[in-house]
Amino acid sequence: MNGNEDSDNFIKTSGTMFLKNGKPMYFNGFNAYWLMVMASDPFFRGNITTVFQEATQHGMNVARTWAFSDGGSTPLQISPGVYNQDMFKGLDFVISEAGKYGIHLILSLVNNYPDYGGRNQYCEWAKQRGEELKSYDDFYSNPTIKGYYKNHIETILKRKNSITGVPYKDDPTIFAWELMNEPHCETDLSGRVFQDWISEMAVFVKAIDSNHLLEIGLEGFYGEAKKENNPNGYIFGTDFIYNNLGPNIDFTTIHAYPDIWLPGSDDQTQIQFVQKWLHDHIEDSQNVLHKPILLTEFGKSSIVSAYNVNQRDTYFGTIYNDIYASAKSGGACNGAVFWQLMSHGLNMKDGYEVILAEDPSTANIIAEQSQKLLDLRKRKVLLD
Repeated sequence: MNGNEDSDNFIKTSGTMFLKNGKPMYFNGFNAYWLMVMASDPFFRGNITTVFQEATQHGMNVARTWAFSDGGSTPLQISPGVYNQDMFKGLDFVISEAGKYGIHLILSLVNNYPDYGGRNQYCEWAKQRGEELKSYDDFYSNPTIKGYYKNHIETILKRKNSITGVPYKDDPTIFAWELMNEPHCETDLSGRVFQDWISEMAVFVKAIDSNHLLEIGLEGFYGEAKKENNPNGYIFGTDFIYNNLGPNIDFTTIHAYPDIWLPGSDDQTQIQFVQKWLHDHIEDSQNVLHKPILLTEFGKSSIVSAYNVNQRDTYFGTIYNDIYASAKSGGACNGAVFWQLMSHGLNMKDGYEVILAEDPSTANIIAEQSQKLLDLRKRKVLLD
């Protein structure tokens, strides 16, 4: 692979479709936030290869993971602009292995939450340099902090992979950049502060890298005008429609966690909520935003009482069926990425993990969806 790859190898969008080499592209895959950190440790590096092998065997073609770890015990960015090369080599390995197994990567650039540092860590760094901040939401408006984040974007995008020799910005293994995992800005519920940040950062990303797609990392919460569509009317200073309108945002994302968002609700209520949540956002992506949409996080926790694997299988199956129906009809939803795929023997379980070798019924449902979307792509290619 070299930096002169045919630009058609990069995933593009056309209306509400994803395209690769000019042909329709559909996605079925997984989250694995832990890939870079595990890959930086030679003892665990084999887990990355194993997970990609297993994913490919089940037809999966996309993974979403962190391209950040700010401060803390396993930092990628030790302090503003100072990077841990061992961790960076771990990310190099993740990208290199993904390329070998035909897995496209969505790489998230910072966390909303303090896990792996996140925007809290950026704010703490700024305070250490004498900045006076009112809240962690100053991440979105403080010039010093925005400078730190832009530096991180530039460092990641211009990074030359130590294994493949390809700069990240020129590598078609990477499908998309994500500005932030699940951003919130609760000190400005109008969404304007957050929107200004999106616009500024999206322009910055695209000025460095015009090859790759860009998305925000939203869970899908609406603003004031459509807050009745949100679980319990929650508003977090984001607005699915307003935030995704900009020309540099290439596709929309939503997450779905009714077991957390609707505490105490039964399975049927949760499934009904997710089906409506998905339907509403597909309609808005299609008819208002005219962009593709991916469901980039969903799962079923095994930690809750009365859980059984049949509940998870029904939940996954229902979501997959609705996504396939959208894709088949030419709708805006073109795939899903569940939370989360776990390698056997890793002690990073959160209740949502799927271990393919230990969860054969769920693994079969995932593989069936992969095959249906692959067959759909083949039919659409033949029709072209």
